[in-house]
Amino acid sequence: MMDLSEKQWVKHAVFHPFEGFEDMRWKKAGSLKIAFTIVFLFFVGTVVWNRLYAFHFWVSYDKLFNIVPFIVKSIVLFAVWVIGNWSVCTLLDGEGTLKRICIFSAYSLIPYVAALYITTIMSHFLIYDESIFIDCVYYIGLGWSCLLMFNAIKTAHQYSVIKTVVAILLTVAAMLIIMFLLVLVLSLFQKVAIFIYSIYTEIQYRVRL
Repeated sequence: MMDLSEKQWVKHAVFHPFEGFEDMRWKKAGSLKIAFTIVFLFFVGTVVWNRLYAFHFWVSYDKLFNIVPFIVKSIVLFAVWVIGNWSVCTLLDGEGTLKRICIFSAYSLIPYVAALYITTIMSHFLIYDESIFIDCVYYIGLGWSCLLMFNAIKTAHQYSVIKTVVAILLTVAAMLIIMFLLVLVLSLFQKVAIFIYSIYTEIQYRVRL
């Protein structure tokens, strides 16, 4: 088995989707630092793709910039995927640890993240009639990442193809449940905060009287 640096392992995983993650698993390679960097670039890429895309391809009607939706669509979504997959695959006798799932999943995002930046740049040089080239780059990046993600989960847990498909479907279901619970918890905290603020305001008003 080859001995590669952390950056070389990233390249190996991306360009060798079928054996790259298996090699990483046996060598216990992969860096959380690089994984977190990729997720951060995913977040930045989501913002760039939505806000800096050329106006003749995409027109944003948002008058105020709100960063929260972009955090939810990138960092939170990734975190929920990792937690959901770990939770489901623990019940399905998966061998993947939370760290391994996080690293493998982050590495799988690289083609899609790259596509976000590349298509944004292309949108400023191509005309609307040439949008087919942008779409090709985007969907190639998306498809490549999906292939990598599938093989990452399959390798991390040492599943068969069918069991990997089942695990991914159950992970999506788990993600929906987690997101629903998060919304309930946030709504509860918001109501508690409003209640406490109302009491504080009332006390201040009576003290002044």
